[in-house]
Amino acid sequence: MALPIYVVDAFTARPFEGNPAAVCLLTEEALDEQTMQQIAAEMNLSETAFVHPAADVSPGSGVEERLLRWFTPAAEVELCGHATLASAHLLWELGLADPAAPIAFRTRWSGTLTCRRLDGPSGQPGEVASDAGALIAMDFPADPPVEADPPPGLTETLGVTPIAVARGRYDWIVELSTADEVRAAAPDFAALARFDTRGVAVTALAEEGSDDDIVSRFFAPRLRIAEDPVTGSIHCALGPYYRERLGERSIAALQASARGGRLHVSCRDNRVELAGRAVTVLRGELGG
Repeated sequence: MALPIYVVDAFTARPFEGNPAAVCLLTEEALDEQTMQQIAAEMNLSETAFVHPAADVSPGSGVEERLLRWFTPAAEVELCGHATLASAHLLWELGLADPAAPIAFRTRWSGTLTCRRLDGPSGQPGEVASDAGALIAMDFPADPPVEADPPPGLTETLGVTPIAVARGRYDWIVELSTADEVRAAAPDFAALARFDTRGVAVTALAEEGSDDDIVSRFFAPRLRIAEDPVTGSIHCALGPYYRERLGERSIAALQASARGGRLHVSCRDNRVELAGRAVTVLRGELGG
């Protein structure tokens, strides 16, 4: 087996920041689930994306179509933002997709996720980028969280005092009083892994005068990810969570991990648009 594989830092325009995702570009021959899981464990990043051509593309549709699946080192997941961003970035960067056309990724559980370029490296809206650094928008399903009582011991395991707790489809959201509390959170990861949830986000409104509107961190030790550097999918819940309070459809979000990363979050009815940049940091070949 010899497969091209890449590492892309997502939700950043600079190498070694944001969230690294491995992207494996497949041809006509698909891989079985066991092999994909083994590759993801070998890469040992929070997500490895597998991109495959779609066999039944409608001619003249004006949309590039691909199949997409995501695996953590431990399991396949239903939705992943940063590895989707990395996949779209890579297809355009390598010239494998028309830079003027959207890319529609068909997924197993989250429907079709459409990605499109918004601008080029200069940041001017409408400019079609020809290299790394394009702002890419992704159309994802919204996941409006509902207020809920946390399971016993959850906030103690996080080491925080919440002002509100909510539950989305996949994750718990724990709101804190200040962004400084978010940055200072120090969970007991071994204990946190015992809770039956994909992950837990701690979040707060950003400091007054900041360029950001909200701040968050995301922990998913159950999936062998202690702290995810930047998590696109949790913003499908954080966007609706903060939308009414901020009175804005567009939210500037900072994920305050050690690597850090930023997203633009726009809420529209039952969809959320997540936008960010990406940069390729490694190109190689997987052999075996």
